[in-house]
Amino acid sequence: MEAFVVFTREITTDPEKLATYSAGVGPSFDGHDVTFLAAYSTIEHLEGPPVEGTVIMRFPTMQAARDWYHSSAYQMIAAHRFAGSRYRAFIIEGRR
Repeated sequence: MEAFVVFTREITTDPEKLATYSAGVGPSFDGHDVTFLAAYSTIEHLEGPPVEGTVIMRFPTMQAARDWYHSSAYQMIAAHRFAGSRYRAFIIEGRR
């Protein structure tokens, strides 16, 4: 069953570190079956505090999403995201 990884950026704390992450995250997807459904486009906030940006990605399974997120390639570059911003991130399984 498909799974979706959702990132919401709540606040940028270090633009340079976040820029390093943005410039280097692409190769972490090599070898992973991922489709970007939305990435930092227009947001209409409906409830709760506004976010700076959102990314939604589709993977073929929960395990495939976990494999990408926990991969050494992603975790190495994600360190820059952790140092440069505060995000919420989760994986949600699609409907049956």
